[in-house]
Amino acid sequence: MPRRSHRFEINSVYSVKILLCYLLEKLDRPVTEDELRIISEDSGVINYFFLSDALDELVKNGSVAAEVPAPGQRILTVTEKGKMGAEYFNRNISRVFRRRILETAFAFFMKKDREAVCDCAVSECGEGFNVSFRLKETGYDLINMSFYAPDSEQAELIAEKIRSNPMGAYRQILTFLLETEEEKADVEKLM
Repeated sequence: MPRRSHRFEINSVYSVKILLCYLLEKLDRPVTEDELRIISEDSGVINYFFLSDALDELVKNGSVAAEVPAPGQRILTVTEKGKMGAEYFNRNISRVFRRRILETAFAFFMKKDREAVCDCAVSECGEGFNVSFRLKETGYDLINMSFYAPDSEQAELIAEKIRSNPMGAYRQILTFLLETEEEKADVEKLM
């Protein structure tokens, strides 16, 4: 997701703490500190220094639990204390900030989830390019196919469309295959 050109940031650690608890509660999934930094930067809502200070304070006061599976990596989840604080105080944070960070976070995780199930690559082949598309499900492939494109621009466009909505591409291909009838000759043109 592109970074916003205009920045209206929250300018207090107190407000950032409320917003982070609110975000972690709404996401309802563990989030790494790196993911939270990317979401914060991309949203333009939280400045890096406020984020670091707020996270340290939230972990210290028990509003956010931090698991450390490897050195330098923290996985964060909101605790009941953090949920209560977010629920009670979230009205103190402008709806614009809440919306912007939620939109950014959900877009980030949707993209991450798509990338986990979809392999889509462009490679040169003879006089053109090949776009390979593989959509994985647990234990099997839903689809594994490739398309020819005469130039790299078209190949990249096809790949981008597939990556942006791999399940939609799969559904459209499947619908076409299941609903298409045999092509018939148009004899009217010959008469």
